[in-house]
Amino acid sequence: MTDPMKQHGAFSWNELMTRDVDAAKTFYSNLFGWTLEDMQTNDMGYTIAKASDKEVAGIMGMPPEAGDMPPIWGAYVTVDDVEVSAKQVETLGGKILLEPRDIPDVGRFCVICDPQGATLSLITYVNK
Repeated sequence: MTDPMKQHGAFSWNELMTRDVDAAKTFYSNLFGWTLEDMQTNDMGYTIAKASDKEVAGIMGMPPEAGDMPPIWGAYVTVDDVEVSAKQVETLGGKILLEPRDIPDVGRFCVICDPQGATLSLITYVNK
């Protein structure tokens, strides 16, 4: 891939999961001057945030499986193969919090926890 954000090891996406999407959209668009583009994906709303016409983040409602988890910003790091990287996480003493799963037309991702407790999402993008 020629996109530097889609190279193995690159931080490539940021995403907010929140209980009040409208309030978050108002707050961040006013704070950062982001323009927002609403999308409909998998029966779930999703908003793309853009800075100077460049996609920089996503905003979404909390999924049911999040339970009582507070709103949180999450970061994604690109990996060549999310399945291989997930196995490596466990070998290195980390944990898989959300098993690898597909995001249609985007890629495959998982959520991990390092041995110190920090969480991070790993993603392998589909080739476009």
